[in-house]
Amino acid sequence: MDSKKYRYNHIGIPTTKKLKNEKYLVDFDVYTAGYQENEFNIEWMKYGPKCKIPDIVKELPHVAFEVDDIHEAIKGHKVIIEPNSPCGEGSIVAFVLVNDAPIEFIQFTDKELCEKNYKKLGRDKA
Repeated sequence: MDSKKYRYNHIGIPTTKKLKNEKYLVDFDVYTAGYQENEFNIEWMKYGPKCKIPDIVKELPHVAFEVDDIHEAIKGHKVIIEPNSPCGEGSIVAFVLVNDAPIEFIQFTDKELCEKNYKKLGRDKA
């Protein structure tokens, strides 16, 4: 793996439990917790009944990497979630399948704005 091209960002782990300090991504019906709250960036993911994210992402952990160009990063891979901005402006994310495992790519267009938007997401909506 080219550590300059792919930089570790977090691991996302599916759960069905209520999450402490969860944030809600209304457009995806997804609850998250733990991101940017520990040195290893372990993020817990809980999926609501209206979530249309592919089952493989809901069932298996995923590893996320920061990339400079999301469109270059997804080239040659099976894209399972097209590039989108789940937290509003500041980042673009996409998911691909690599060796039958979901991998997330994140391109920050404005990291400070992205972090600010993420912190504004609602808490404890379950």
